[in-house]
Amino acid sequence: MLLMSPLYGEGYETIKALLHGEEQSVIARFENFGLPNTQLVAILFFTAVIFFKPVASALTIGAGGSGGIFAPSLFIGGVLGFVFSSLVNLISGTDMLSVSNFTLIGMSGLMSGILHAPLTAIFLIAEVTSGYTLFVPLMLVSAIAYSTSIYFESHSLYAKHLAQSGDLIPADKDKRVLREINIDKVIETDLLKIAPEATLGELVALVRKSKRNLFPVVNLKGELVGILTLDDIRDIMFDHEKYETIFVNSLMHTAPANVSPHENMQSVMQKFESTGAWNLPVLDNGKYVGFLSKSRIFNTYRNKLRSQNIS
Repeated sequence: MLLMSPLYGEGYETIKALLHGEEQSVIARFENFGLPNTQLVAILFFTAVIFFKPVASALTIGAGGSGGIFAPSLFIGGVLGFVFSSLVNLISGTDMLSVSNFTLIGMSGLMSGILHAPLTAIFLIAEVTSGYTLFVPLMLVSAIAYSTSIYFESHSLYAKHLAQSGDLIPADKDKRVLREINIDKVIETDLLKIAPEATLGELVALVRKSKRNLFPVVNLKGELVGILTLDDIRDIMFDHEKYETIFVNSLMHTAPANVSPHENMQSVMQKFESTGAWNLPVLDNGKYVGFLSKSRIFNTYRNKLRSQNIS
C-alpha cells in the first residue's frame, strides 16, 4: 500500500482522478524515486494495480476485515478501461480513444461479469454520466462480459457459496424437481367414500371410522359427484333427530377443480394456487381415483430436494 496507494480503501478517489484525466497526481510520489511522471509509467503502474487489487481485496475479506466485491469490481474495471485506452493512445500517438469513457465502460463490464448484474451496471454507469450518450457501448460491453462470465461460472460471487452448500434453488431446479414427482406416488386413496343417497346417520358412522376429515361422495358408477368435510356437518352431526331425514346429496359441495392422473405436476400446482385448496380430487375419465394433498406434495418435493443436495 505504501507503493500503491490505490490499493487502500474503495478506490473511488482514484476513479475520480482517472475520469478527470488527473492520473499523474496518483503517481506523483514516484518522482522521489527518480521515475519520470509520464504516461508510460502511469500505464505500467495501473497495470500492476490491476493484478494486486484482487489479492488485496481477498486478503482483507478473508482475514475478516470490512469489505465487499462491489467497489473492487468498479475500481478494477475503471482502471482496466483506463489502461486499455491509454495504451492504444500511446501506441497510436494520438488521442483517438476517450480515456474517461473507456474508464466508465470498463467499470460496467467488470461489474456485469463479476456480479452477474448487467442491467444494474448499465443503468448505474448511465446515471454516473448523467446522460445516455454511452448507453449503446455500455449495453454491448455489459452483454459481452455477462455472457463470457456465465459460460465459465454459472453463479455470481454472491450466489456461488450458496450453490456450493446446496442452499441455492434456481428456478430451473425447482421445475426439474416438480417434473420428477410422479402423481401416482402421491395420490391418497385411503379416504372413505360415501354414496350421495346415504343418510346423515350413515355419514356420522363413517366419521367414527375415518382418520380424515374429507369424504368423497361417489355414486354407483364410480363417479365423483361431490365432497364433504367435517365443517359441512359440524353443526348437525350430533342432532340424532336428523340422522334419517337429511341425506348426503343435500350436504355435499363440488370440488373447486379436479386433477388428471396423467397431468404434469406444474399444472397441478397451478390449480392449487388458483383455487387456494389444500386437497383436489383425481379423476380418470370421470372416475374417482383419489385425492391429491398439497402438504403431501410439499413433503415429497422437500425430500427429493434434500436427496439431490446430498448427492
